[in-house]
Amino acid sequence: MKIRKNEVHGREKIELQMTPMIDIVFQLLVFFIMTFKIVAMEGDFNIKMPQASAGQATTEVPPIPLVVKLNASDSGKLTSVLLNGRAMPGNSDLDFMRALQKKIIDLIDGKSGPGSLQEEGEIEIDAASHLKYHYVIQTITAVTGKVGEDGKIIKLIEKIKFSPGGEAG
Repeated sequence: MKIRKNEVHGREKIELQMTPMIDIVFQLLVFFIMTFKIVAMEGDFNIKMPQASAGQATTEVPPIPLVVKLNASDSGKLTSVLLNGRAMPGNSDLDFMRALQKKIIDLIDGKSGPGSLQEEGEIEIDAASHLKYHYVIQTITAVTGKVGEDGKIIKLIEKIKFSPGGEAG
């Protein structure tokens, strides 16, 4: 940077050039912007803590994964639904799905949070190989959630897997 000397009224006046200084400031600004790394905020966790209860915890824990077996007739129509070997009551596919959903809701029993069946639970669907596909979709819909009276979606069990082979009766 060159410093110019001007003589005004018998005194020396020092004049600084601003262009090189502005260039350096912009270079520093670009450097810091390019090297800035955005990091996710720490401590902002979405945790649902289980509520304390006065009684003892129930010892009956449903097996994980819960196995839903879908049996079909030769034409591919749903004939029965079993949850862990227990048949769901009903005469039609809608009756089976309502009974299955009610049983899942009873198993969850309004408990949510870490370690609950809603968070940790898993459904294994064992469908007959010749079962029509829309019955499998109805089953997935029945076990994953429902719409409450207030119009909000109530989540049930979200982890779903399919058993290999699909050789249900």
